[in-house]
Amino acid sequence: MVYQLKNKRNASVKSTRKSLLFARTRTTKDFLEERKSASYKVGVINLGCARNLVDSQMILGRLKKNGHRIVEVEQADIAIVNTCSFIEDARKESVDVILELLELKKQGKLKKVIVAGCLAQRYSSELIKELPEVDAFIGTPTLPKDSMPSQYSLTPAHFAYVKICESCFNQCSFCAIPRIKGKFSSRTIESILSEIKQLDRRGVKEINIIGQDITAYGMDLYRTKSLARLLKEIVQATRNIQWIRLLYAFPAHVTDELIEVIANEKKICNYIDMPMQHISDHLLTSMHRSITTQQTKNLITKIRQNIPSASLRTTFIVGFPGETDADFRELLGFIEQSRFERAGVFVYSREEGTPAYDLSHQVPAKIKKQRLDALMSKQQEISLETQKQFLGRRLTVMIDEKPNNEPDLYLARSEYDAPEVDGLVYVHSRKALYPGDFVQVEITDTYEYDLAGELL
Repeated sequence: MVYQLKNKRNASVKSTRKSLLFARTRTTKDFLEERKSASYKVGVINLGCARNLVDSQMILGRLKKNGHRIVEVEQADIAIVNTCSFIEDARKESVDVILELLELKKQGKLKKVIVAGCLAQRYSSELIKELPEVDAFIGTPTLPKDSMPSQYSLTPAHFAYVKICESCFNQCSFCAIPRIKGKFSSRTIESILSEIKQLDRRGVKEINIIGQDITAYGMDLYRTKSLARLLKEIVQATRNIQWIRLLYAFPAHVTDELIEVIANEKKICNYIDMPMQHISDHLLTSMHRSITTQQTKNLITKIRQNIPSASLRTTFIVGFPGETDADFRELLGFIEQSRFERAGVFVYSREEGTPAYDLSHQVPAKIKKQRLDALMSKQQEISLETQKQFLGRRLTVMIDEKPNNEPDLYLARSEYDAPEVDGLVYVHSRKALYPGDFVQVEITDTYEYDLAGELL
């Protein structure tokens, strides 16, 4: 981490640091609860996943409550960057953004720069030494168990993210999340329902249920997997919300009851984001995934049989320590056989403090890259073939936005597409449409990840 910073900084900048305000570590709670005599204009840059976005909304919600104005970073006095440190690429991106903001501060365009999130939580002592011109490092906010968190929405008005749990119940050998986030913690059903009812009254049409492992929801509070129970209560409690989407299910924790609820409740999207990481038995064991090759295949078969129209989204890791050519061929064959509608691939990132960090038989970077390219190439072929099944079909989509200078064109999503991470449906319509509208389209063209259609 220090090496990355040292190689990104100019030596002349370093020589002036002693005259700059030395950074301080603050708990997120202290920072948010501090009421300043002056009101500042605050902007945020959110990095990483949707879970981070909820954290950013919580930080801004508390600041707004304390009298500060929320603005774009270009108009801000204080810039907050909510960082990610899940893998090496995320850390590099976070460092780059911090340095860009510090340059703006040096030019007098910002008064303060605050670093929040996983990077600050994980590397605070090193960051203090390397970045003394940062005004505070505040880590990650705590997700309230029993109350609805105060939030400032960073999403369009027609959809929202609802975080139901924090950290991860599992202890995968490659993952630093439990070390950063602490012990797995679920919110109460009452607090979640209170938030969702408020979103429903606001006219939100889609909620995305998120957490590092939502399928472990309730195991700490209720001593049982309680996601299916929660979903039934959400369905009963909502009127305006039409789509309930599940993000980040852990394969070993998916229950028959959950599959049944998804299959039977119309509001729940037939979309399951279920990171599998690999299929080789010995690698699944080494990764501490708590599931076997056969159990994984059985689960996919069960989902396909009970939810025939389900769209499965998953992720895989290539280059995990000990991954052989035979392991990779097994993974490639598994992808060909399973025909996932959506799949992402990551190169293994060696994370300090994780059990996998010290494993022998580390895979060379060149081989990792070759395997990444081969897997992505195969998935692109599958995705293109899968998309063709929609040609000529009618599909219900939700309008997201109207591009500027594009007459009669709208950007939409189907229930098979999560915001930001999946594809789009390009809708041609002479009739005026608005974000949050549900419309039917006839699909007239298909691409690797996107669809195009005409309004019916």
